[in-house]
Amino acid sequence: MAAPFPSILIVLHDFALGGTERVAIRLARGWAERGVAVTIFAGSNDGPLRALAGSHVEIVVADPPISRKHGSRRRLARAARAFVARRRFGHVFVPGNFHWPVAAALAGTGIGVTAQVSAALDKPQRGPIRQWAFEMRMRRLLRGVNAVVTLSDRARDQADRILRRRVSTTIALPALADYAPAALPTPDTSPPVIVAAGRLVPEKGFARVIAAVAALPDASVRLVIVGDGPEKAALRQQSEALGIADRVELVGYVADIRPWLDTARLFVLASDFEGYPAVLVEALAAGRPVVATDCTPATGLLDAPGAGMVVPLGDSAALSRAIAAMLAQAAPNPARLSALVEHHRIGAVAAAYLDLFAGVRP
Repeated sequence: MAAPFPSILIVLHDFALGGTERVAIRLARGWAERGVAVTIFAGSNDGPLRALAGSHVEIVVADPPISRKHGSRRRLARAARAFVARRRFGHVFVPGNFHWPVAAALAGTGIGVTAQVSAALDKPQRGPIRQWAFEMRMRRLLRGVNAVVTLSDRARDQADRILRRRVSTTIALPALADYAPAALPTPDTSPPVIVAAGRLVPEKGFARVIAAVAALPDASVRLVIVGDGPEKAALRQQSEALGIADRVELVGYVADIRPWLDTARLFVLASDFEGYPAVLVEALAAGRPVVATDCTPATGLLDAPGAGMVVPLGDSAALSRAIAAMLAQAAPNPARLSALVEHHRIGAVAAAYLDLFAGVRP
């Protein structure tokens, strides 16, 4: 595919282990492999994801580097504006809510700017006053962008309402490689294994998952938690207090969750809120059903027969009942679950972004 514009600039604060960074780098590599000149302007080299960009993506780091701290996003925005004053790009992609200050700085520079919505736009935990403040900030930061990309139709409609103009387009999350391995049969092992994954912070709900497993009628079920974070010690203490420490394994950060999904009977997502979590898509692609809290529009994928169950937020008892119900059912056809998320493969998603960029005029 020939590039319909000279080049694409992506602005990232750094290469931290975050969903926004992973998606942006995955898209950068996908565009570069399609013959588009792609540059990532980063505030700093911090974080382990830089290597994912491959050899065809140019990476430019701010000089002096800008590390994450109070006010650093404003400094990143100023540095990015100075950078585009020296270099001409066909389009700028600003990934995720975290980077919206960059979108505000680059709007009006004569370059097309597309901003992505990566996190939930309406969190019940905010309350009405904080929600109003969030929407005012979003409107201020994105008022000059040419296009907004959301990961679901629900978020698209919310974004257009907040921004008071029809500027948003839904493009699927690029959660899957084009040549990901086929879904394997569900392991017929005893005891069954449940997998949960994410950063170990309170809003991800891992404490609820541990409580739900402790309450299961089958006292042999094993839980594997993939990820790292500040709650690790507390989660280990909780599993010890509940008497299930021998059945709960915290494996830390892994570069690829797929081998753990292959061992699982079920994946559990118990967050308080999510934008559109890649790990839910990855679980279905591996052929594993999902029990999830009602924390993301992505749970719409679980409406398909056998794909999983959705439970209310913050309800460990409901989570435990749903896990027990799913474990009691016959394992679904892995290929059928994998087919539900084919539209999340990087090739189709990267092409959809390029089509959007080609139609944007600053």
